[in-house]
Amino acid sequence: MDDSTPAESESGRLSLRDHLAIDRTTLANERTLLGYARTALALAVVGASAVKLFDSPALIATGWGFLAGGALVFSIGLRHFWQMKRRIDGRRA
Repeated sequence: MDDSTPAESESGRLSLRDHLAIDRTTLANERTLLGYARTALALAVVGASAVKLFDSPALIATGWGFLAGGALVFSIGLRHFWQMKRRIDGRRA
């Protein structure tokens, strides 16, 4: 069942179904960002724990690697979020 009239479809306006699909996509994009943030936080906690709790140079270096990995994962997540947000907002126009 189509929620738009043929005149609405031809004029380029989005139907209710399209608006709801865009809203679901926006929410999915936000959930994905939260997943990236959760993963980055977990990596940072493991890294900070390794740096603070161990005396072995190898474990301290591994801890710093985990901290850097957490920062990298978070920056990748932010970049992905903003790219998708621009694409989603472009569909809304």
